[in-house]
Amino acid sequence: MTLQNRVLPTGEITAQAFRGTLMGNRGILHGADQRLKTARWSHPHWVTCRLKYKDWHRPVMTPHNYTELFFLDECTALAAGHRPCGLCRHKDYSLFKQAFMAANTTRNLSETDRLMQQSRVLPNRAQRRYQAPIETLPDGSFILHQNAPRLLWQSHLLLCEGGAYTSKIPRPAHGPVTVLTPAPTVAALAHGYRPALHQSARHLLPL
Repeated sequence: MTLQNRVLPTGEITAQAFRGTLMGNRGILHGADQRLKTARWSHPHWVTCRLKYKDWHRPVMTPHNYTELFFLDECTALAAGHRPCGLCRHKDYSLFKQAFMAANTTRNLSETDRLMQQSRVLPNRAQRRYQAPIETLPDGSFILHQNAPRLLWQSHLLLCEGGAYTSKIPRPAHGPVTVLTPAPTVAALAHGYRPALHQSARHLLPL
């Protein structure tokens, strides 16, 4: 059975077979049958972790333990509202925290997670999206373009589908777009945080 634990840039948690490069944690979301319940989070500390850390290992979706979620790459995880883990990704966490706090004037991790929670989901649990001029968005931001999630990187829009970046089109010079990545995280990207890209994106980009 393909488990429902792959997270898309649109915030959807799907049952797909692609292998991600990061694991996420929002708390316990599954039951003993390894199926997701109604809740899509049980705490506001949405983190992304390395797939391997020290010698830690356990079966996925163990009863009474947090639900392992998986992301294609960090840009996808940021769009879904996650941030780096302070334990297994301490260097990335420190860089993200520095950029996020400078951009959003939060003073500590509690304020950061509170602001992220407010900016990523609506009261009905849907992803919170907003409009912005494309010319103001930094590399690493996800937008909806032609009803599909696309990553802004350099002068391109990269289509994300089926567990990979599959094609690119030129990035429009200006105009309003629907942004998937939460606004405070976009601000952190604009302040210099550089997310890791999946190798399929690098195959589409010029060297």
